Amino acid sequence: MNRLFRSEIFLAIFLVLCVFFTGVLGFKWFSGYSWVDSIYMTIITITTVGYGEVHPLSANEKIFASILIISSIFIVGYAIKVISEHILSKNNIGNFKLKRVKKSIDHMEGHVIVCGYGRNGKQATEKLRDYNQRFVVVEHSDEIVAHARDEDVMFVQGNAIEDETLVEAGIMRASTLICALPSDADNLFIVLSARQLNPELKIISRASEEGSLKKLKMAGADNVILPDKIGGDHMANLVVTPDLVEFLDNLSVSGEKDSINVEQISFEKVCPEGNEKSIRDLDIRRKTGCSVIGYKDSNGDYIVNPEPTLKIEKDSKLILIGRPDQIRNLKQLYDL
Repeated sequence: MNRLFRSEIFLAIFLVLCVFFTGVLGFKWFSGYSWVDSIYMTIITITTVGYGEVHPLSANEKIFASILIISSIFIVGYAIKVISEHILSKNNIGNFKLKRVKKSIDHMEGHVIVCGYGRNGKQATEKLRDYNQRFVVVEHSDEIVAHARDEDVMFVQGNAIEDETLVEAGIMRASTLICALPSDADNLFIVLSARQLNPELKIISRASEEGSLKKLKMAGADNVILPDKIGGDHMANLVVTPDLVEFLDNLSVSGEKDSINVEQISFEKVCPEGNEKSIRDLDIRRKTGCSVIGYKDSNGDYIVNPEPTLKIEKDSKLILIGRPDQIRNLKQLYDL
């Protein structure tokens, strides 16, 4: 596209110069004007400003001037069109968009940074959008960024393994980093850099090889996902326990707000005053219809189907299940 614009601009400039020199030589030849007068007459003729002639024109000179005026109208008009299109081209508009995006990112806090906009990265952004979670995508490929510009996604174009790119994406103010690059080595490098830049950051990384899982954990990743292993396990489970898998597939934990069946809630939401209470004392089942199916304590350990007498601690979370209407009641009650 840039090459096309450049060729058209060169053509437009060439045609304008041809008209100009034709006018200068014509007035010099037909009227015997001096070079200064010839240039002056050519300029006022091409620009159609309407100033008077240096000397009265003969019939032949008037015909030449008329042809020059008509030619210049079309050629100069074409030149203005080409130059205007270049100034307002997508690439130049894209520069304005980049400035606007950068300004928006500079004011973001608690957002998610997604490194890589391939299959996994795009799926991650779709889920984040469903939950109205703000995110920034870091992508190196010009083709991918250009193709996804119209998807209303905030991009930082650059190599995610470079600290400057992560800083530009607001890693110092972000809450979570998702490494979705196809290369385990690149993801490992990003995890190491991100953990140094923001020690409080939650880091989730994908891995292609099981051998990379331990390395990514040691580098600082909080969670490591093996997409290929998950897919294979899922297909095998459809053979061994098909009904159970289909039931779990129907438990929507993300997507449209009216179809969510599982939700998590923090201690600060259920106990805003800070006093530790048991699950029975919270009485969430009676208030919302949702049932507590899991508990994550402050150390990160999980308890499945906790007892009603379990007292929830600070920095812990409850995991609940319910129908979409019950989940809505839960969100309304605890302002989720």
